[in-house]
Amino acid sequence: MLPFTPEQFLAVFSDYNQAIWPVQVAAYLLGAFAVILLFFKRREAADPAISGILASMWLWTGIGYHGLWFAAINKAAYLFAASFIIQGCYLFYSGFSRQIHFGVRPGTATWVGMTFIAYAAIVYPLIGTATGHSYPHMPMFGVTPCPVTIFTFGLLLLTTSAVPRWLLVIPFAWSLVGGSAAILLRVPQDWLLLVSGFIAAALIAFRDSWATRAAGKPKSA
Repeated sequence: MLPFTPEQFLAVFSDYNQAIWPVQVAAYLLGAFAVILLFFKRREAADPAISGILASMWLWTGIGYHGLWFAAINKAAYLFAASFIIQGCYLFYSGFSRQIHFGVRPGTATWVGMTFIAYAAIVYPLIGTATGHSYPHMPMFGVTPCPVTIFTFGLLLLTTSAVPRWLLVIPFAWSLVGGSAAILLRVPQDWLLLVSGFIAAALIAFRDSWATRAAGKPKSA
């Protein structure tokens, strides 16, 4: 049994979205910039920038949404806030310590990653609007947990180096926690979130394992 009703849940989004406007616009611009940077040739600048954008989304959502707004109806939000802040800090560290490299390369992971990004930014709010959760009573891209998590999985699938496994732990956990809203709170746009962690983790593990084996094979004469 949840400690709040679906109506209270949606009311939090309404109050939150109206209070932070126009941060949602900035989130979309940052998200678009991150995608553009995937094709930027100067990786020494692009990789930390993409990680920084992702980190800022996790930190904002952890502090702003979970800590200051969602906690008003669910005290577990303080735990969620702490986990999102940890994820944001780790994303900053991974990007600026060159542990992760973003980019587009052929393969299923790339197509799925692009699909996740498009879903988080475009399809997610459209489904919300179509099912009666129009703005401001809806989770918005870049500033609320579920779209941020799907977007993060999308970008982690668009990497040219192995993804540090610890970067997947908190997003995977939230895909289950947040994805439960699809069932418990009647938020149909979160159905993809519920399975996104399994899809992303499996594809990343397979892709990175295959790349490691391929790199270890001796070149033919």
